[in-house]
Amino acid sequence: MTATANQIVRARRRARLGEAWRVFRADRAGLFGLVVLVVAALMAVLAPLLTDASGLDVTRVSGEPLQAPSGDYWLGTDESGRSVLLLTWWGARVSLVVGLAAALLSVLIGALVGVLAAHFGGWTSRILLRFTDFFLVLPALVLAIALSTVLERGLWTIVLAIGVTSWPPTARMVRAQTLTIETRPYIERARALGAGHGHIIGRHVLPAVLPLVFANTTLAVASSIIAESTLSFLGLGDPSLVSWGSMLKSAMDTGAVTGGAWWYLLPPGVGIVVVVLAFTLCGRALETVFNPRLRGRR
Repeated sequence: MTATANQIVRARRRARLGEAWRVFRADRAGLFGLVVLVVAALMAVLAPLLTDASGLDVTRVSGEPLQAPSGDYWLGTDESGRSVLLLTWWGARVSLVVGLAAALLSVLIGALVGVLAAHFGGWTSRILLRFTDFFLVLPALVLAIALSTVLERGLWTIVLAIGVTSWPPTARMVRAQTLTIETRPYIERARALGAGHGHIIGRHVLPAVLPLVFANTTLAVASSIIAESTLSFLGLGDPSLVSWGSMLKSAMDTGAVTGGAWWYLLPPGVGIVVVVLAFTLCGRALETVFNPRLRGRR
């Protein structure tokens, strides 16, 4: 293409991005969710620079166990005398990393299965759909608990357990979208001109499916964070790392609930609710951006 043609392509891309941002910005709830996620991500990334990680070591703390909020400890202390504010801050790192990694793994598996099932059809589709149905009928949480119990306990075990049990809904959605795309005239024209499977999937199907997959990823992250918190609460997380779920488990095990130590339960619980809500709001706003038929209905 000539320089002028390249400039036209870039101008059109900028115009589409500008229009997408305008639609997203018009959704006040989605914009609020984006701001919350940016703040949470910055705090998680900057935690090693703005805080002292030695405060997480139970052998180096000086606070009293289950001390109420005060000037020295804004959110009180846990059963070992550690700052609940520091624990909540560092717990966000694990919860966000696990949520993002597990959601990406889940969406990757689901998108791959969905595209292949729709594109090739026949026996390939039947086998992949039966495989998907098998995971759909199994309780995802129970299967994740089983995997976390069998495999070595650790951060990436949690990611694997969540990722390989939560992909079937994405596969079903991507398959339906791919079937719709492959009925369009330009796909038939590409096939008539001799285009292979790789060309059709890579150049035509994936670019049309990716926006939907991207919007679904934000919703999958919210579900993954809840799943990670549940597994950690059940004692299946990495014992060497602090997460919001492990904080809730420690609060329950040490009698913080019956002892009235609300400051130990509230911060991680509120953190989970706020971050999950923010991802959900962003996901709904992105659905509006990628699906014009939803605009004006919310």
